[in-house]
Amino acid sequence: METAVIRRAGRDDVRSLGRLGALLVQEHHDFDSRRFLAATNHTLDGYASYLASQLDEPDAVILVADAGEVIGYAYAALEGYDYMLLRGPAALLHDIIVDPAHRGRGVGRLLLNTMLSTLQSRGAPRVVLSTAEQNSGAQGCSAASASEEPWWR
Repeated sequence: METAVIRRAGRDDVRSLGRLGALLVQEHHDFDSRRFLAATNHTLDGYASYLASQLDEPDAVILVADAGEVIGYAYAALEGYDYMLLRGPAALLHDIIVDPAHRGRGVGRLLLNTMLSTLQSRGAPRVVLSTAEQNSGAQGCSAASASEEPWWR
């Protein structure tokens, strides 16, 4: 496993969050260009701005993987009932991404497990996450974490 410290994101991380967010947008577009937006020259700044707005939200959690630089992040939010999705209160894991140069070394799993522990400590009764059908790496990571953290299934 790569040596990375998982910590809460701060204002100094916003540019890195934007860079990784733009990468997330582009990867999803590459998975399914009819469903997902393409990254543009404004995506980095837009994503950075949005995640910066979530840093002080009481129901949001943004964690970063820091290995001397931010190499990944996870973003989740606690939400109430959603009658359109027929779902009770839950935490939604919106984003998790690791820089491609640092993948395959356990950073994503460390981010996910730390996020699950954080959400559990904040009283989340369940966690909802989804992956693109083509994203087998993320699916393997979440399946392994499911067996380690059975409370969130």
